[in-house]
Amino acid sequence: MPAPDEEAFRADVRGWLAANLTGGFAPLAGSGGPGREHEFVPERMAWERRLGADGWIGLGWPESDGGRGLPWRHQVIFYEEYARAGAPARVGHIGEQLLGPTLLMFGTAEQRARFLPGILAGTQLWCQGYSEPGAGSDLAAVSTRARLVKGDDEGGTGRRAGGGQWHLNGQKVWTSLAQFADWCFVLARTDPAAERHRGLSCLLVPMRQPGVEVRPIVQLTGTSEFSEVFFDDARAAAADIVGAPGDGWRVAMGTLAVERGVSTFGQQMGFQREFEAVLATARSNGAIDDPDLRTRIVEAWVGLQVMRYTAMATLGRPAGDVPGTEANVSKLLWAPWHQRLGELAVDVAGAAATVAGPGYELDNAQRLFLYTRADTIYGGSNEIQRNIIAERGLGLPREPR
Repeated sequence: MPAPDEEAFRADVRGWLAANLTGGFAPLAGSGGPGREHEFVPERMAWERRLGADGWIGLGWPESDGGRGLPWRHQVIFYEEYARAGAPARVGHIGEQLLGPTLLMFGTAEQRARFLPGILAGTQLWCQGYSEPGAGSDLAAVSTRARLVKGDDEGGTGRRAGGGQWHLNGQKVWTSLAQFADWCFVLARTDPAAERHRGLSCLLVPMRQPGVEVRPIVQLTGTSEFSEVFFDDARAAAADIVGAPGDGWRVAMGTLAVERGVSTFGQQMGFQREFEAVLATARSNGAIDDPDLRTRIVEAWVGLQVMRYTAMATLGRPAGDVPGTEANVSKLLWAPWHQRLGELAVDVAGAAATVAGPGYELDNAQRLFLYTRADTIYGGSNEIQRNIIAERGLGLPREPR
C-alpha cells in the first residue's frame, strides 16, 4: 500500500500538471517522443523551463547540488503521472538523466556548480557524443581524437580554459537532438598509443562554435531525431574533462548504467500510452475480435508488466547489490517488445496502415512501426547486449575474435 507521503506527492504532481498543461502549453499534449521529436520544439523548450522553474527537474539529485533528494518511488510517481497527463516528451532528458548523474558521480565540484544549474533550470540542452560510424555497439573502437594544446586559452570555447584546450577531430553519429543542443559530452581518444578503452576520455564540448557541424539524418519516418556531428578542430577547455585523461571508459560505463535507472519508468509510461492507443483502435475497428490479434494484445500487456516489475525489483535492491548487466537485460526486454508493438499497431489498423497520407504524412501506428525497426540496433545492438551478459555477467568464455 502506498505511504501517505507518496499519495500526497502524487496529488501534488497531478495538481501541478493539471494547472500548467493549459493555455499555450495545452496543444503540446502527447507531442514529441520517438519519431516525433520535430514537433513543437520551441514550445517544448519553454515547457522545459517551466518544469525547471517549479522544481520538477532533478527530483532525485542531492539537495546540495540543487535537486530535491527524493527517493526513487517518488520519482516513479512523477513519471507515471507525467505520462498519464499526456505531457509532452522531454527535450532536456539527456541532460537530466544522463549528463547530470554522470557529473554527480565523476564531476568536480566546479563542474557541478557550472553545469547542473542550467540543466535544473531547463535552459541548457545536452546531447551525447558516443557512437561513431565504426564504433556503435563497440564503444572501445572510438576513433574521434582530442589533443590537449597547453597555453591555448581562447579559441572556440568562448571562455578562458586555464591550462589550454582540447582540440577535437572526428565524427559522431546517431546523436539525438544534436541540432538543438548547447553542449555535447563526447567520448574521444586522447591517448592514441593506448589500446582500445584505455586511451579514452569524456569531454564537455560546446556545440555552437566553429568546427562543429551538425547534419540531421532523415529516418524512415521522414523526421530527423538523430544527426551526424563532425568535429573539425573544435575546442573544449582543458578543465572540461570528466574524470582524469584516459578515464573515459569508466565514465562512459557509469553513464550507460544510469541510462536505464529510474528514467526507464518514463520510457515505460510512454510505451503504456502507445499500447493503450493500439488497444483503443482494436476496440473501435473490431480487430480485437480476431483471436490472433487479441492474443498479441494480451502478450503486449504482459510484456509491459514484466518490464515494470523488473525495473521495480532492480531499483528496490540495496545500493551496490545491482549486477552490472541489469542495463543490458533491460534493453533486451524493451527493444523486441517495442518492435512487436509497432508490428501489432499496423496489423490492428489493417490495410489502411500500408498507405501514407499526402506528402508522406504518417499516422501514429505507421510512425511507431517504422521507428521501432531501429530499437534492437541503437543503444547497443541486442547481439552485443547478449555477449555482455554472457561474458561479464555469467563469466562464459569470450566470443572468438
